[in-house]
Amino acid sequence: MKTKRILSILAFSLIVTIGYAQKGKVRQAKKEFDNLAYVKTSEILLEVANNGFKSVDLLQKLADSFYFNNQMKEAAQWYGELMAMNENMDPEYYFRYAQALKSIEDYTESDIWMTKFHEADRSDLRGRAFSSTVDYLSMIDEASREFEVYNMDINTEVSDFGTTQYQNQLVFASARGGGKKYKWNEQPFLDLFSAVKQEDGSYSEVTAFNDQVNSKFHESTVSFTPDDQVMYFTRNNYYNKKYKNSEDGTNRLKMFKATLEDDKWTNIEPVHFNSDEYSVAHPTVNLTGTKMYFASDMTGTLGESDIFEVDINPDGTLGEPVNLGASINTEGHETFPFVNSEGDLFFSSNGFTGLGGLDVFVIREFEKRRELNQQLILENIGRPINSPMDDLGYYENVATKEGFFTSNRDGGKGDDDIYSFTIPDCEQEVEGIVRDEETDELIVGAKVTLLDAEGEALNQQIVGTDAAYKFEKLECEKEYLIRIEAEDYETVEERFTTPDRKQDLVINPKLEKDVKGIEEGTDLAQTLGIPIIYFDYDKFNIRYDAEIELQKVLAVMNQYPDMVVDIRSHTDCRAKADYNEKLSESRAQSTRDYLISKGISAGRLTAKGYGESQLVNDCGCEPTNDSDCAEEQHQLNRRSEFIIVKM
Repeated sequence: MKTKRILSILAFSLIVTIGYAQKGKVRQAKKEFDNLAYVKTSEILLEVANNGFKSVDLLQKLADSFYFNNQMKEAAQWYGELMAMNENMDPEYYFRYAQALKSIEDYTESDIWMTKFHEADRSDLRGRAFSSTVDYLSMIDEASREFEVYNMDINTEVSDFGTTQYQNQLVFASARGGGKKYKWNEQPFLDLFSAVKQEDGSYSEVTAFNDQVNSKFHESTVSFTPDDQVMYFTRNNYYNKKYKNSEDGTNRLKMFKATLEDDKWTNIEPVHFNSDEYSVAHPTVNLTGTKMYFASDMTGTLGESDIFEVDINPDGTLGEPVNLGASINTEGHETFPFVNSEGDLFFSSNGFTGLGGLDVFVIREFEKRRELNQQLILENIGRPINSPMDDLGYYENVATKEGFFTSNRDGGKGDDDIYSFTIPDCEQEVEGIVRDEETDELIVGAKVTLLDAEGEALNQQIVGTDAAYKFEKLECEKEYLIRIEAEDYETVEERFTTPDRKQDLVINPKLEKDVKGIEEGTDLAQTLGIPIIYFDYDKFNIRYDAEIELQKVLAVMNQYPDMVVDIRSHTDCRAKADYNEKLSESRAQSTRDYLISKGISAGRLTAKGYGESQLVNDCGCEPTNDSDCAEEQHQLNRRSEFIIVKM
């Protein structure tokens, strides 16, 4: 039955049936432990910065510590210094700086940084929302969802299909008009009709849409510009009372344009890329009125019919058609395109795997992805929209959550029927377990906050003995953040976007200690994240970047005035052993001299260079070992240690 119908479709020349700032401050708490002392790294960073020693890494961490604790005035101060030092940052820092500025009512400066953020990553929804005057509506999902579809009361025993909304009306094509019959199906030629939306959301009061548009041959599939002043529609090759065939005797389809003047559709004229030799049909205009998509078998078509796009110029004229290419078009039929207000492209195809016949497919964020030259991801939207029969003419209004499509599935009233549905709410869940980054132990009592893309808190949980959290009823295709806070740990924030299909979302955050225990034997270099005190090649004078790291050690020793530290300098095995020993000794002594110059008593510091005598791996300089070691492995041996020998 479907094969017969598809052959009929071919004869009918494309007319298939014509068609996210946490608002509460983090609780400050101190915990005492027997026989141990602790260093709060964020406080150390602030002290170092206030002493005038700053780096990009230090300012990032310092500003973030205030930002995540909702201390926005301080965050703005340190993000400002960060940007003054280096504007070429991860765009996320532009966003955080803008949010911090906004919270202190510096809107002008905030807008500047949001503009930079958008320019740095135009694919980010936050930047798009900022730069656009259009209200972004909630993301939706029809795939793998259970919802009802309804055969509409406006259907008849003949063909009814291809819907679009115009003001308070539903405009569609139907063969109910009577008059001359079309030989293909012994039904009257198609005309455009409209049904009026009632207070209960139903449609009734069907009338012919417009006598100037309808002719004695086929009219169908209409689309209106955003201002409702221009319409594009499909009609047989019939204009100025002339009916024309192609050279092979086939009457093709053409696209026409009409304008609204004094509540009347007039100035009906064909678009300039029509031809007697191929068909152009099924227009759809995007939300901004800058693009129109349609189906055609014109020259350059990959299959039996392809989806094309054309620019709508500011003066209303149309540009030249462009084939959307092999990511969308196949050797089969691609037809009935529709672009919703989110820029998602829907169309029907029998060239991709489906349930049978024509199925409805979607490419989410098609317009954005195409503009950014990103990969186009094709999805079959599945049941109940698709069936084993032909399913086409998909249309949805995201704002009102109304949806319509056409199908000749079993149980209909006529040849092709229009079905309606309510776009279902798509809900997701996110869950996970909070653990220690270093030990992988559960962090009991951690606070997990769910926030929207702009940082507004939506929900909050305190994890129990299982350290597990779970948030339910999240919207699909929407950006969220989870913020995880725990006493003595650095705050962690993770941003994620829910998918457009129901699936398990698991985010298992791991937190790094902010308050870290120190005792005799502790290496302050590891505790404070100091990888190595760098010196210029073959030199032992203190560089500025090394001075920043030494300021961290200085701050701890000032905090604990009885602390005694042994400074140890190591090298890799390359160069001669006696040279490495002398060089490391000079560097260790230079480090000690620097700390003494900053007020640390000489009796509290010892220093020794060990050269290559205490490697931490097997990268010795025997030929068999050295040849097997990468530069990164040698780097591990080039290290500085600050060992607490007395507290």
